[in-house]
Amino acid sequence: MAKLITSLLYLTIIFSFIFLTTSKDAKYHPEKYGPGSLKSYQCGGECTRRCSNTKYHKPCMFFCQKCCAKCLCVPPGTYGNKQVCPCYNNWKTQQGGPKCP
Repeated sequence: MAKLITSLLYLTIIFSFIFLTTSKDAKYHPEKYGPGSLKSYQCGGECTRRCSNTKYHKPCMFFCQKCCAKCLCVPPGTYGNKQVCPCYNNWKTQQGGPKCP
């Protein structure tokens, strides 16, 4: 019985390790998120992901979709990582602040 439990524990550890090493969510790839990586119809879903953790969901969605329509890319994650999409990063308001969330 002890050998069976040890074997099951060992298999669980192996499968967990395989799952964690093959997970692509932990890293982003520039070709997936870079300039022109999206089609215009994909902006809604990507902006929903980008704006999912903000208190200001409506304005975030409005500006994200505007930026996505122009740049055809949305950075990975819910905050930061704008260097992946230079157009998204460099579009500024009249006051010089970032336009894209």
